[in-house]
Amino acid sequence: MTGMHLVQSRRRPITRGTTGLSEAVVDLSAVRDNVRSFRQRVPQQLMAVVKADAFGHGAVPVARAAVEAGASWLGVAHAAEALELRAAGLRVPILTWLYDAAELMLLGDVDVSVSTVAELQRVASTPSVHQVHLKLDTGLHRAGSTPDQWIELTRTAAHYEALGAVTVRGIWSHLSHGSARDAVQSRRQLEILRAGVRLARQAGLRPSVVHLVNSAGAITLDAPDTDLIRIGAGLYGIDELGIGLRPAMRLQSKLAQVRRIRAGEGVSYNHDFIASHDTTIALIPLGYADGIPRIGPHQTVPLAPPVRASVLCRGVRMPVIGRIAMDQFVVDADAVAVEPGDPVTIFGDGSAGEPSAQDWADWAGTIPHDIYCGIGHRVPRRYEEGRR
Repeated sequence: MTGMHLVQSRRRPITRGTTGLSEAVVDLSAVRDNVRSFRQRVPQQLMAVVKADAFGHGAVPVARAAVEAGASWLGVAHAAEALELRAAGLRVPILTWLYDAAELMLLGDVDVSVSTVAELQRVASTPSVHQVHLKLDTGLHRAGSTPDQWIELTRTAAHYEALGAVTVRGIWSHLSHGSARDAVQSRRQLEILRAGVRLARQAGLRPSVVHLVNSAGAITLDAPDTDLIRIGAGLYGIDELGIGLRPAMRLQSKLAQVRRIRAGEGVSYNHDFIASHDTTIALIPLGYADGIPRIGPHQTVPLAPPVRASVLCRGVRMPVIGRIAMDQFVVDADAVAVEPGDPVTIFGDGSAGEPSAQDWADWAGTIPHDIYCGIGHRVPRRYEEGRR
């Protein structure tokens, strides 16, 4: 296919442990479109958050696509993730927020988050002059300086900056809520951040970027005095607010076996499913070791009929039956004639009638972020362009 290419990540060899029957296909044009969608809606710079191997999509190819579309920053959780991007030749500013003292020696050209005076002292004591982003806890209560420690942190940062030991490039925080109905809490956090920025400037700091909001907050919270929007979920098409984002990944496989079973015969462990009539079943070579939620076929909604997970084959939804095992699961294939080797879509963007990652998240009682991040290293990633 024109425009289709393979990208091999040094962290995920594409041939490792795979049978060749399954793959996660990532449409990089969807990543670019999602970045452009945010650029059209907000005036601030964009940070593409590519932590956790870009939510399972592949950090390096996704980061490149995001930067090509206009993201001017990259964000990661762990130091090793930042170093991978640098090793791949990505030169835009990168912020990482989880690291240890030993890793600081390797992060001279990577911005680091600082939440406490002790962390700041460790950063300032390294030979490199690090660019730091001071984090203020505005209500998430997960990381960041508490408001009562903020004055000490900012004054200490100004002292180290005057000595040439650090450069305070940013001040930031993280929203605890993202939806429009939680706007009051988000506005409260924004006001706390604004107060923190004023105190930092009184201490003599002049940060070039202030950032708070995530993908949902970019749409629901008016924060014109911030300089940077961090897009994570939205980058991959997790469209929490219905603004027309495109899912970038589809997970597909091939039927490994097709067989008939008789009425009264059970399927998979403990025979949770027993056939009520003679039927055809098909085997899909993916399991919970590959990220298929084990709870999927059994999820029920209170006061509603049971909802059964399904996949798409030959244009027909096939329900998952029996327990999902480590390496494989079974579907009811009685509704259409199928053969071994027939392609099957576990999830995609839904345009062909297949389930979406959101569907699987609903069946498993989780969020699509979890579905994407859970796709295991045995599943090779293939990258394509321009699938509409």
